[in-house]
Amino acid sequence: MKKTLFRAARLGHASVMALALMAAGGAAAQGSYPSKPVNIYTPFAVGSGPDAVLRQVADRLSKMWKQPVIINNKPGAGGFLAFESTQRAAPDGYTLLQLDSEHLAAVPYLYKSRNFQTLDVYEPVATLFRTPFLISVPTDSSLKSVKDLVAAAKAAPGRMSYGSWGIGSPGHLGGEALELATGTTMQHVPYREVSQLYGSVASNDVQWAFASIPSSQGVFKAGKIRYIAVAAPKRIPQMPNVPTVAESGGPADLDVNSFVVLVSPKGMPADLKTKINADVQKVLADPEIKERFNTFAFEVLNWTPEEIRRNADAKARIYSNLIQRKNLTLE
Repeated sequence: MKKTLFRAARLGHASVMALALMAAGGAAAQGSYPSKPVNIYTPFAVGSGPDAVLRQVADRLSKMWKQPVIINNKPGAGGFLAFESTQRAAPDGYTLLQLDSEHLAAVPYLYKSRNFQTLDVYEPVATLFRTPFLISVPTDSSLKSVKDLVAAAKAAPGRMSYGSWGIGSPGHLGGEALELATGTTMQHVPYREVSQLYGSVASNDVQWAFASIPSSQGVFKAGKIRYIAVAAPKRIPQMPNVPTVAESGGPADLDVNSFVVLVSPKGMPADLKTKINADVQKVLADPEIKERFNTFAFEVLNWTPEEIRRNADAKARIYSNLIQRKNLTLE
């Protein structure tokens, strides 16, 4: 009996030691992360604001990590092309995905039959920024204010068109929110490339679109579009002469913004997640990066993964209500 107990104790000790060695090995592997190139996928097109930011951050991370950080653009299909490229990857930090708050919070309600709960498949790792959106129109448009836009939409129900950089994007959902708040009906025209979108606004193929500064600055600086309002509670320093939607005669509570994050396939070890989050925060704290973000009106965010989840849940409550009231579906 004593021999049996002694043997069991020895086996138990061996098991504990084996687990400890495995844990130490895992920690050592994460401590040397990354030891090979890191791939970051994004559903945003080349030249978009999120893409431009991601490339700046990836360049700094590459220098910090002494490994290539490769950007893979997979725009289209409401984010599902990017999802399909990453959701089965190992949660080892070598495959990350850039998403915005709409991918996290709106996609599950817009594509109900797919039963795709983004935060059941991915977990938050680090935040990049939050951006407000401005309402852009062709330079020669007769629309001088949001009041003009709403009046024109009411005068011709279903005929006024607005563009966005994709179905389910902030530009699309912001348009739906504006319709709901003003009792109007407009025609949504989705584009795959932001360059096509704002080129179409400039040529009056669509009558307006929500725009971030970096995504639309080329045609804006060329004098082909102008901004009639910012969909935010207050004016932004980068465009001090552009009124808020409320100041421009529109619904006072229209606030169209989006935050952009990095996520991993589910199951990333906590210490690796902490490392990547800390390294991204170091990059975002760089004065040169902060200045570039400020130029774009991008607010740097240093949320923990838990804070990202809480903010995504808050957005989900807003979008659930909007999608239900508008009876939206993108199946």
